[in-house]
Amino acid sequence: MALIEHAHEERMRREAAAQRLRELADELSRHNEVSFVREGVRVTVPVPDEVTLTLEIEAGGDENEIEVEITW
Repeated sequence: MALIEHAHEERMRREAAAQRLRELADELSRHNEVSFVREGVRVTVPVPDEVTLTLEIEAGGDENEIEVEITW
């Protein structure tokens, strides 16, 4: 399978960002997959039972950041 990359960035309220994270968590826990739409086509990526979660928080500068990465 060819490498597919999907990146999406938008400005939203904190509560909306939290809701999007809950939706992603629901996809992982209930459906064992994540999906996105690209050029009108839904792409579904299966996620195995075990993954590696990396959580990085950077604070104290001009811009603060929370980065969540899940790999397998």
